[in-house]
Amino acid sequence: MPRHTRIQGLIIQNHRILLIRAYEIKTGASFWVIPGGGQEAGESDEECLSREMKEETGLDVRIGKLLIEQKAPPEDEYKILKSYICSPAGGSPEPGSEPEVEGQIEIAAVRWFDLRDETGWSIDLRKDPYTYPHLVQVRHILGYTTKK
Repeated sequence: MPRHTRIQGLIIQNHRILLIRAYEIKTGASFWVIPGGGQEAGESDEECLSREMKEETGLDVRIGKLLIEQKAPPEDEYKILKSYICSPAGGSPEPGSEPEVEGQIEIAAVRWFDLRDETGWSIDLRKDPYTYPHLVQVRHILGYTTKK
């Protein structure tokens, strides 16, 4: 059964956001993404977020406010994207797993990216057509930039 909503965790600490590096086994492509995943039937946003953050980053998180709720792009498998502010509450960030797509996608790395200055971000992140625009939106809402 397809999942309708993707719940993402904007794990922020010391003006930095934690992203995961996903590696697509079949194609060899890799890309930086905000940790998160599909909400299971009967699962609350908070339950989904806690589960996904632990699976993908090894972190327990404190869940803050819902920062962004929007329609997903038409080509996306989800219909709705929800992004919550989170902060680490336990554990240490390390590459986790993607049980829903095991054997198709692996989490190769986790890394903190400075929200105050994107010039230190990797070129592939700044060229990413999905994650980068979302991070620009996050930076703007949180007051790190005046650009939209």
